[in-house]
Amino acid sequence: MRRTREPYRIIFICTGNICRSPAAENIFRAHARAAGLLAEVEIDSAGTGDWHRGEDPDPRSSDALRAAGYAAEGEARGLVAADFKRHDLFVCMDRSHVRDVLARGAPEERVLLVRHLDPARDHDDVPDPYYGGPDGFRDMIRMLEATMDGLLTRVRDDLARKQRA
Repeated sequence: MRRTREPYRIIFICTGNICRSPAAENIFRAHARAAGLLAEVEIDSAGTGDWHRGEDPDPRSSDALRAAGYAAEGEARGLVAADFKRHDLFVCMDRSHVRDVLARGAPEERVLLVRHLDPARDHDDVPDPYYGGPDGFRDMIRMLEATMDGLLTRVRDDLARKQRA
């Protein structure tokens, strides 16, 4: 399928880009595919830091993704200046990422805290599972899955606005 307009570019942000943001990227890709939106979006992830640059996702994150039926693909990288001009939506895993992305110049209307898309949330952040055990990674997957309907709605709305512009 050939695109007739620029794709909608979404980037998921966490700290090191090895646990939460690549998980969100893989989960959203599966949901976008199921919703028929995959041809209209480009999906990426990055960390606020680049110390894991070039690494695969954390094996525990990959295991949790595969156990939940998702791909576990990705290569860690840090945010770069070009990301702020290129991406339409920055989806952050916790409030520290929102602060960092805004401080680096992303327009506020294009920055989103992912848990705000879960109407049943009991807190705002997807906790970093890196220093914990397998339960933290399973909880991370569950929290991210709970945001996907809201994220798909946001992307559809943004695509419709982009098309009208």
